[in-house]
Amino acid sequence: MKFKLFASAALAPLAFAGVVHAQDADQPTSVEEIIVTGQPIFRNRTEDVVPTLSYDLEYFQRFEPLTVGDALKRVPSVTFLSDVIESDGVRLRGLDPGYTQILINGERVTGAGVDRSFFVDRIPAELIERIEVVRSSSANRSGDAVAGAINIVLRDAYTLDGGYLRVGALRFDDGEFRGTYGAVFGGEVGPGRLLVGANIQDRYNPKIKRSDRFDEPGGDLENVELQTDTRDGTDYSFNAAYEVDVAGGELELSGLFVRTDRYEEEDSLEYDEGIVTPANLLTINANDTDIVTDNYSFGARYERDMFGGETVFKVTYAGISDEQFEFEDEQNLEDDEFESARVLLDVQDEEFAARISHEREIGDMTLEFGFDYIDKTRDNSVTESEADGDLADFPAAEADFSDYEAVTGGLNTIEETRFDPYVMLSGEMGAAKWEAGLRYETTDVTVTDQTAAPADRVSENDYGILLPSASLRYTLSDTDRLTFSVARTVRRPNFNYLSPALLEEEVGDSDFLGNPNLEPETAIGVDLGFERRLGARGVVGVNVFYRDVTDLIEVTNTGDEGSEGPGTFVYTVDNVGDGQVYGIEFDLSTPLDFVGLENTGVFLNYSWLDSQIEDFIGERRFNGQSDFVFSAGFTHDIPAWGMAFGSSYRQQGDAFDRVLAEEITTSYGEDLEVFIEKTFGENIVLRLTGSNLLNASKDEVFDKFDNEEEQIDRDYDEYEIESENAQGPIYQLVLRVAF
Repeated sequence: MKFKLFASAALAPLAFAGVVHAQDADQPTSVEEIIVTGQPIFRNRTEDVVPTLSYDLEYFQRFEPLTVGDALKRVPSVTFLSDVIESDGVRLRGLDPGYTQILINGERVTGAGVDRSFFVDRIPAELIERIEVVRSSSANRSGDAVAGAINIVLRDAYTLDGGYLRVGALRFDDGEFRGTYGAVFGGEVGPGRLLVGANIQDRYNPKIKRSDRFDEPGGDLENVELQTDTRDGTDYSFNAAYEVDVAGGELELSGLFVRTDRYEEEDSLEYDEGIVTPANLLTINANDTDIVTDNYSFGARYERDMFGGETVFKVTYAGISDEQFEFEDEQNLEDDEFESARVLLDVQDEEFAARISHEREIGDMTLEFGFDYIDKTRDNSVTESEADGDLADFPAAEADFSDYEAVTGGLNTIEETRFDPYVMLSGEMGAAKWEAGLRYETTDVTVTDQTAAPADRVSENDYGILLPSASLRYTLSDTDRLTFSVARTVRRPNFNYLSPALLEEEVGDSDFLGNPNLEPETAIGVDLGFERRLGARGVVGVNVFYRDVTDLIEVTNTGDEGSEGPGTFVYTVDNVGDGQVYGIEFDLSTPLDFVGLENTGVFLNYSWLDSQIEDFIGERRFNGQSDFVFSAGFTHDIPAWGMAFGSSYRQQGDAFDRVLAEEITTSYGEDLEVFIEKTFGENIVLRLTGSNLLNASKDEVFDKFDNEEEQIDRDYDEYEIESENAQGPIYQLVLRVAF
């Protein structure tokens, strides 16, 4: 590993390898053109064969999104099941975040989540040049994209010629203020071009929750919990890119560092029979978490003409460090007892990746071949210290919280080594442009868990998967074209499923045992789309998709008796299921010049989403998939006044989750945002935005059971209705000055 660190540092002191080099032939953009648009901005019409939707930063910027997650709320088929007014794990086409591949500059990124997902709210929106929604897969890209991929393209050294400063303030409905600051510069430095950027973004999200708990649906109200939940912190980011000609080729160095420093404070009061009086107070709970998460990447890309074509060498060193300290104190007034716990979580996930690829012309076709090498190490540490006793002794009788012990399944290392060769052909035949390829992904996995039984502490597994893909784009006319893609993709197992440690009472009253021999889920996917250009700048498209997913990872009963005795079992996970995912996606982005409103632009996205899977009870959708997502908005420029204004509206349908011993139905409220801006000269923009204007809510219904048999018989342990609201609208005033 020391050699890998040295190699990465030597080749790329600034890093994110593989910057998408779409601007080789372009001149750097004047910074004034970016911060002062003066006209509506629409979706790009890409020339990619694989169906791809592309949105420049200017498409989102007027609504001043704080993060990439905020920006993605205006993109087709993207849903979230995050807390209200937060956008972290992307659910492309409504599927679990683990089914969506998040790329930065076309490269895989590591995430802290057990489902391998990357939280896009970790990346400030100010860093991006554009966002691409890649609906299908290609042989020259990792196949971990059953739902598709989101490619976040950061600014490179050719993006800007000049710089700008950004300063702003946010006001929240409870009277709190927070700041936002940033600066970007791009220009010639020495023999090459340099881009550097820095951003400081305060984050604040105060919420209130209410939970009503019944013995069963329509039954007696047992208790009510009232909770305040405040997320308060700051995100710091730095990015840099340098491009220079070296030895007849072009060397690109680029890098990114993002730190999330956040404190989450949850305080709740529980009342008997829903009567909110001191006499009926049952419990007092304080649950706080201190989080420091670092995302970083270092790499290099060197491109040179050789061997009769173009050869590219890339290396990347990327990782995430997630450290959390959580404490929970609960005072039980009814039993005069208390319980306290302190938990330390430390996740260190590192990847070293290298690629060599070569592209050359063969007659009327282009041949590309190469390989990717990935070496991943993930260290997980979860330790805990607990105390309990008589309430009269609280808090003096709390344990010495320096004495931490690893929780079961909480001290492990997962190592993955991949070698993925590929070959791809592409070409044009008249009105048709096509590509076809094969990718073979091999994976060796070693799981070491110090909390498992001695005989099971080290487990090894390996598998290889052939991933064919093909795409066709057919031009019908100057305005119309068809796209068709078919590809096989994979989803690798969640990290928390791989540990062979036995977790007692993990699913209701029963136990759970991980399975280090899991193989990935695979899917055959088809996308068929039609796109029409509207005038000079507008575009409308419709796409139909289908995914046939096999080897689904589902919870199964081993038949062994659980730690709680008769009636309880040991459950595990295995590749036992199949499912189908399908839907229709519509998007429109156009000026209204056909009715004489050339300075007014509108966008409208609607996706109907559905799926089917058989589980231990019967048929259901894929967990967490909303049945639709809709967004629409407009912008209007008044050039004579140097002003503009606009609005954006979003709504997504209900989602349902069913796992062993619990079922959840989630509903989201509507979201409305507006902006108004004023430009001063050619280099200053002042923009006021308002978000969460409808005070959106997140409502969840929980059906809880003790075991599988009672879940099938609908014999409830508890029925809970929870509602979460952000505390009112958020207003943001931002000034940008170009220089």
